Amino acid sequence: MRKIIAQLFVSVDGVMEAPEDWHFPYYDEQMGEVVAEQFHQADALLLGRATYEVFAASWPQRGSEVPLAERINAMPKLVASTTLRTVRWRNSTLIGGDVATELTKLKNEPGNNITISGSPTLVRSLLRENVLDELQLLVHPVVLGHGRRLFENDSRRTPLRLIDSATFSTGVLHLTYQPAPDA
Repeated sequence: MRKIIAQLFVSVDGVMEAPEDWHFPYYDEQMGEVVAEQFHQADALLLGRATYEVFAASWPQRGSEVPLAERINAMPKLVASTTLRTVRWRNSTLIGGDVATELTKLKNEPGNNITISGSPTLVRSLLRENVLDELQLLVHPVVLGHGRRLFENDSRRTPLRLIDSATFSTGVLHLTYQPAPDA
């Protein structure tokens, strides 16, 4: 059975918005290996609408000189959106309607993992629907004080179980969680 795994860049105070403004000073070879491994263990990329629009505007122009560009551009992309009517980036498929049901079906098909990058609204909904199998947080040692957070205005209690952790030389924490039974 395939797993859906989210790997997200986040600040200590939970901000995910605009990582291009704060993430790169902490991106080193160690983090690059973890990010690359996640993409190489997956055979599909799952994105929410906003992240899809950002990725589709930038990744197709990147070539082999950019790590992972060829992999990301070539792999199937699943786009969860209730507002988009079409997706134009190569190998993209729109998933509308009941996203949780459609993804549960995909998880039961043969294949490798499905990875999520960014897409906080999608990640929250998949956690609520018990569809997300693993949440990997790359917690950057910076407090931003403002910006869209991973768990903003989400009052539902969601127990998680830490299954792995690592500290990178830059101070980034790589935390891996799975959903846990209610405690």
